[in-house]
Amino acid sequence: MTVSSNRCWSLQHSPALRSSSCWLTEISPLTGNCTHENREQLLVKQSKPGENLQNNNKRGGGTKVRMKKNGIESKLTGMEGDPDLQFLLQGGDLLKVLSPSWKKTRHLKLQEDCKTIWRESKKTFKSSQTFPVDSIAAVRLGRQSEGLKKNTEEHVEGRCFTIVFKGRRKNLDLIASSEEESGCWVRGLEKLISRLDNLSANQAKDHWIFSCLSKADKNKDSQLSQQEMKNFLQLLNIGLDDDYAEMLFKKCDKSESGYLAGAEIEHFYNLLTHREEIDVIYGEYAKTTGFMNAGNLVEFLTKEQREKVTLADAQKIIEKYEPDEQAKGKSLLSKDGFLMYLHDPEAMVFNPDHKKVYQDMQQPLNHYFISSSHNTYLTEDQLKGPSSTEAYVRALLKGCRCVELDCWDGSDNEPVIYHGYTLTSKILFKDAIKTIKEYAFKKSDYPVILSLENHCSVEQQSVMAQHMSSILGSALVTTPLGDGMPANFPSPEELKGKFLIKGKRLNKLEASFADVTEEADNTDVTEEEDSSNEADDQPAEKSKKNLTLAKELSDMVIYCKSVHFNGFEDARKNQSFYEISSFKEGKAVKLAEESANAYIRHNVEKLSRIYPAGSRTDSSNYNPVPLWNAGCQIVALNFQTACTELDINQGRFLINGKGGYVLKPAYMRDGATEFDPITLTRGDWLQHKTLHVMVISGQQLPKVNQKKSSIVDPLVKVQIYGVPADVAEKETSVVANNGFNPSWNENFRFDVNVPELALVRFLIEDHDSTSDNEFVGQYTLPFNSLKLGYRHVPLLTRNGDKLPSAGLFVHVMVLDAE
Repeated sequence: MTVSSNRCWSLQHSPALRSSSCWLTEISPLTGNCTHENREQLLVKQSKPGENLQNNNKRGGGTKVRMKKNGIESKLTGMEGDPDLQFLLQGGDLLKVLSPSWKKTRHLKLQEDCKTIWRESKKTFKSSQTFPVDSIAAVRLGRQSEGLKKNTEEHVEGRCFTIVFKGRRKNLDLIASSEEESGCWVRGLEKLISRLDNLSANQAKDHWIFSCLSKADKNKDSQLSQQEMKNFLQLLNIGLDDDYAEMLFKKCDKSESGYLAGAEIEHFYNLLTHREEIDVIYGEYAKTTGFMNAGNLVEFLTKEQREKVTLADAQKIIEKYEPDEQAKGKSLLSKDGFLMYLHDPEAMVFNPDHKKVYQDMQQPLNHYFISSSHNTYLTEDQLKGPSSTEAYVRALLKGCRCVELDCWDGSDNEPVIYHGYTLTSKILFKDAIKTIKEYAFKKSDYPVILSLENHCSVEQQSVMAQHMSSILGSALVTTPLGDGMPANFPSPEELKGKFLIKGKRLNKLEASFADVTEEADNTDVTEEEDSSNEADDQPAEKSKKNLTLAKELSDMVIYCKSVHFNGFEDARKNQSFYEISSFKEGKAVKLAEESANAYIRHNVEKLSRIYPAGSRTDSSNYNPVPLWNAGCQIVALNFQTACTELDINQGRFLINGKGGYVLKPAYMRDGATEFDPITLTRGDWLQHKTLHVMVISGQQLPKVNQKKSSIVDPLVKVQIYGVPADVAEKETSVVANNGFNPSWNENFRFDVNVPELALVRFLIEDHDSTSDNEFVGQYTLPFNSLKLGYRHVPLLTRNGDKLPSAGLFVHVMVLDAE
C-alpha cells in the first residue's frame, strides 16, 4: 500500500480517521504507536486484488441477497407481476424502419435480467444482438422521429414508436402490429427505464451483481462451479490468479460439494459487497450497543460532514434510511442504514441546495453564462456527417439555451439547414423550428436563443420569418419588452418560455421607435462590415459579399443583433447593448490572454459569442474555461462530441436547476471591475482556499473493453479548472486488476485562489503502460458546490450519462488558506 505524503492532513481534519488511523498507515506521527495487532485488524490493504474479501464478513452487515432455489434470484425492479413487464419478457415481432422501402421484421424481447433487450436479426452472419436498457434515453410514441416522419404514412401513426439511445447511436424506429401493442411496448419500456433510473445505489449494485451472476451461471442450475465463479468475478471487473480464486472458492464451499449454492452464494456475495472503510467510519460513531443513535449521527454529521443538523434531523434520516424495522423502532441506525444514507444523492459530493434554481434570475441576460451549442444540427463531423433534428432534441434536453441554424436556400422555396460548402446532409428549416418549439422548455423554462447563420435569398428569408412566426407564435420575441426603447437586457426570469433571434438587422433597434423609419428601403447588409457571420471559416471568395436582408426577418432581431467587432474602444463608443459580436476561438483566446480585463468590462455591457475554429472538421472542442474567465457568455461547443471540454461544460451548468443559465460572479458584472484572471491583483475575487481531497475507494467501475478476460487497472485524477493560477492535476497510484472495489487512500492538496470560477473534476482512467490511458468515468462540478466530509461521487459516461452503480468514495475538506 502506498502511504501518501499528505496523509497527516487527513488525520488532522477527520476525527474518524484520526482515532482509527491505523487503517490508513502503519504509524502516524499524530497518533503515536500502532500495535501490530491493531494494524493487522484495521489496515486496508490492496496488495492483491480482492484480498480484503477474505475477512470481510466478520462484522456482519452488508445487504443480504435474496435467494431462489439454490441461491440466485433477481430483485428485478419492483415490477414483478406488472402486465407491461410480462409483455416485454414475452417479446414480439416489430417492423424496423430505415427507409420508405426498407422495413424488416425484428423480434425484440426483454431478457430475464430485466436489463437487456434481445433483438433477433435476419442477417446471415448476425442472428441476434442485444442492447442494455440503460442505453435508452427515451421512448417516443407515434411518428415523432425524423425517420418515421419521412419513411412512414400518417395512417400508421398510432402503431409507431421510437427507441432513442444515449450518445451517438442511431434511433431505432419501429412499427408494431397494432396500436395496443405499440402502447404496451412504450409503457413497459418507460416503466422499466424509470424504475432502473430510480433504483437506490444499493439496489443498483444488487441488480447489477444479479445480472452478472445470471450470466456466469452458464447451465442455469442456480449453482456456481469454480470456473463459473471466476467468470463471475471477471464480469464484475475483478481479476484473480488461479491460486487465489481456488482459495476463495474453497473458503465459501462449506459443503465441499465443488460448487456454491444457497447460503454459500449469499456468503460469497457478502464478502464481495462488504466495505472495510465504512466499518472504520461507522465504528467510530456507533457507540450505542454497536449502533448509531440520533446523537451519534449528529456527532458524525457535524464533525465529519460539517453539516448543521439537529437531533430531529438525525431522527428523520434514521426513519428514512434504516432498513431494519426493529432498529428503526429504537431510533437506531445500523451500518446498512448508514451506508444507504451515504449513497443517497442528498448526501453525495454535490451540494443538493444547488440542484434547484437558487441564483438571482432577475439580472440582465448578459450577466449569465449561457449553455450554448455550435452547429447544433450536426450529429458527427463538419464535412460529411449527417444533419438531424434529433441533434436539436439532444442539445435542448441537456440544457442548451443557444442553438445554431445554418440556413441556405432549398428546393420548393423551403430553406434548409446544413454546413455550407460541405457534404453534410440537409434538413428543412421548418422541421428544425418545429422540433425546437417542442423540446425547448422540457428541461428549462429559461429563454432559448436561435443563432441564425443566414445565407438565404430574400425570398427564402421571408419563408424563414413566416415559419418562425407561425410555429413559435407568441413565444417569439419580436418587440422589446416594456414601453419605449430599452436601455438594457431583460432578465432570464422575464424571458421565461421565450425565443430570441440572433442575426443581422438592417438598422438600429432605436429606429423602430423613431418617427421616421431610418433607411426603410435599404435591404442590403455587408457581411464584411456588419456581420459576425462565421464567414472566415468559408472559402475566401464567399466571405466578402453583400447579403440582401428581408425586412420581416430583420425586424425579428431585437436583443441579439450580430455586428462585427472592431476593438474594445470602438465597441464602447459605438456598439449598443443589444449588438453582439461573435469571435472565433483563436481570436477570443488571444483577447482573453492579452486584454482580459477589457474583455470582462466589454461583457459587462454586451453579449459575446465564441465558436470553434473552422479547422475543427472532426467536431472537436476547445477549452471553454479561459473564455468564461473573460466573462464571455455564449461559449458555443460541439455538443455532438463527447470530450473533456464537454464534461467541463456539463459541470459548469450542473447547478441552478440545470437551467442553462449560471449567474456570473459580482466582480464580472461591475463595469469598473479591476479583475484580471491572468494577473490576479487584489480584490473581492481573491478568496484563497486550500482544498484537501482524499481518494479512498471506488465501486463497481465499468469495463473499458468488454472482453470477458479484460479487467481495468484504475487510477484517479483530481483536476482543477479555473483561472491559470488555480489549474492543477494530481493522480493516484494504479490498482492492478480490480474495477470492482479498488482502494487508494491517497491525499491531495490544492490551492484555489478564485473559487467562484473554479471547477473540480474527478476522472478515472484505465492505466495502459504501452499507450494512452482509457476513459472509465468522470464527474465535474463547481468548486463552490462541493460538500465536505465523506462523500460518494457519482460517475458519468463519456456521453455524460450516469453510470448506474459506479462511484468513488472520497473525503473533502476546504479551509481558508493561511
